[in-house]
Amino acid sequence: MKPLTAGLLSRKGFTLLELMVSLVMVGVIALIITGAVRLGIHTVDTGEKRINSLERTRASINIIDSQIQSQIPLTFEENGEKKHYFRGERQSIQFSTNYSIWGGQMGYVIVRYKSEPDGNGKLMLTVSENIIGMDSAREAKLFEGLDSVYFEYFFKDPTEEYGEWVDSWEDNLKFPEKVRMHIISGKRDYSMIIPVRARGVLTQQIQPPAATSLRPFELPGGPR
Repeated sequence: MKPLTAGLLSRKGFTLLELMVSLVMVGVIALIITGAVRLGIHTVDTGEKRINSLERTRASINIIDSQIQSQIPLTFEENGEKKHYFRGERQSIQFSTNYSIWGGQMGYVIVRYKSEPDGNGKLMLTVSENIIGMDSAREAKLFEGLDSVYFEYFFKDPTEEYGEWVDSWEDNLKFPEKVRMHIISGKRDYSMIIPVRARGVLTQQIQPPAATSLRPFELPGGPR
């Protein structure tokens, strides 16, 4: 009988060891599964944010390209002098167009893109738009968190063979052949060249825009 009792005790001890090992293995597997689930959720969330960011960037670039290419040579009179709405500076650009961000082809609007601080030590690019003759405007934020964003204008003297890029446009009678926009974020420097199709002067003259009061306004489609 003694040998049998010893055998039973031996089997009991072996079973307890197996249980402990099993519990440890279950805990390790649970940790692995939990980590994998968290990593998967984080990856999906990061991917969705990146996709949304890319979609917003593409939509913003399409807006800028469409509006600059759709600009028209509207003029207004000020103190008896005929002037274009086009203004080209390094940090901003203003022009008249018949393509509205919010209303499509709804009439003549004045558009202004401007680089300004975003309050976090970075820069953002905003767009404001108002219908000519109305004293209210809409404004939207296209890009933010940028290290730099600026515009350049292609100038070519008729007497010269080659042209050059300049930081501001001084000619009140002509338009630049193209506009180049730089968007710099970290090590990425995105440059886009947009041809300017407007030429000459539109015969219809519009009164100069009244002072506007800009108010925040999201891009079409709701908040981003």
